[in-house]
Amino acid sequence: MERKYFFFDIDGTLAAGSADLPVAERVPASALKALAELRARGHFLALATGRLQVMAVDYLEQLGFDHMVADGGYSLTVDHKLVDFQPIDRAAALDLIAECDARGLPWSISPANDPFRHAPDGRFAACVDENYMPTRVFPGLDPASFERIYKVYVACPPGTEDTLVALKRLQWCRYTPGYIFVEPCEKAVGIRKMVEMVGGNVKDVVVFGDARNDLSMFVPEWTSIAMGNAVPELKARATYVTDPVDRDGLYNACRHFGWI
Repeated sequence: MERKYFFFDIDGTLAAGSADLPVAERVPASALKALAELRARGHFLALATGRLQVMAVDYLEQLGFDHMVADGGYSLTVDHKLVDFQPIDRAAALDLIAECDARGLPWSISPANDPFRHAPDGRFAACVDENYMPTRVFPGLDPASFERIYKVYVACPPGTEDTLVALKRLQWCRYTPGYIFVEPCEKAVGIRKMVEMVGGNVKDVVVFGDARNDLSMFVPEWTSIAMGNAVPELKARATYVTDPVDRDGLYNACRHFGWI
């Protein structure tokens, strides 16, 4: 069998249930079995997540992976080593922050691979749920003092994003009502880079996903598997739609295609 290059989203794809629980506790036994069988057959396995690299690197050990595309496609971790990490458009990010300041919208940024947000005051933390990533206040923080910006977070009610002029030059996602993540949404870019780096062929890539931020990696040049619990837009673009994550979806898809 030809070696395949598998890339898995995490929440809603590998893991079911509340993200407040440890990820290793949320992966169905059938999914763990499928991963073990894929490894035993010599396939290449990697995570593909929108998370900042430092926020996801622990998942490698917890789930038995060596490789990861993180930051929505803008960072690559190969054999547990961060080998590539690209920022978002700095000029556009600074324009967005200036626009937020003018409108009184609280913001924070990730100017480094840190497990916390940087904010100039306490307003952002007061507006959002801090469970995902804590916010540290650096009074007088000047975003222009950073050479690179990897993410911007803007606290605003739904619909506000449509009125932010600078946001039109950036990619963003809203995962909760309280704020938006201004971050890369190009997982396919990172996947192509990684497969080329390890000497593979993109035609042998297989991706698994469930959410809107996985749309970018559901491209015609490889096989795309949507979980049964995926959003309709992703299912419409998928090569194949499997069962939900908590109903053996990952295992059943691998069996369907004869990969295990």
